[in-house]
Amino acid sequence: MLYELIKQKTRALRWNGTPAEKKLWKYLRRKQLKGRKFLRQHAIIYETIGDEHFFYVPDFFCFKENMAIELDGEIHKFNKKRDERRDEILRNKGIKILRFQNDDLDEIENVLQKIITEFNQ
Repeated sequence: MLYELIKQKTRALRWNGTPAEKKLWKYLRRKQLKGRKFLRQHAIIYETIGDEHFFYVPDFFCFKENMAIELDGEIHKFNKKRDERRDEILRNKGIKILRFQNDDLDEIENVLQKIITEFNQ
């Protein structure tokens, strides 16, 4: 996909966030979690051929920690193989991936603590 189209896609994803994404974003935005800056729906390009870019868009990404956070709702039950392949590609780029079920956010403090324990102190 061309870079301009990637930017349009990520912008649309940010505008149409799920309730779970909006809930976690309240705690991650503006460096609220231990001073780490998180981006929401930021494209990670894993391969470029000419002017075509191949990318994934995690729900949240922190450059300092090289960490992606994914919130898995009902749709992910049907996309397990695709998610596994995506995680493998990102891990091969050195990116840490944390996955949470949307229901996990009912215990938001536990989720935040799990994220913090993955930080490179």
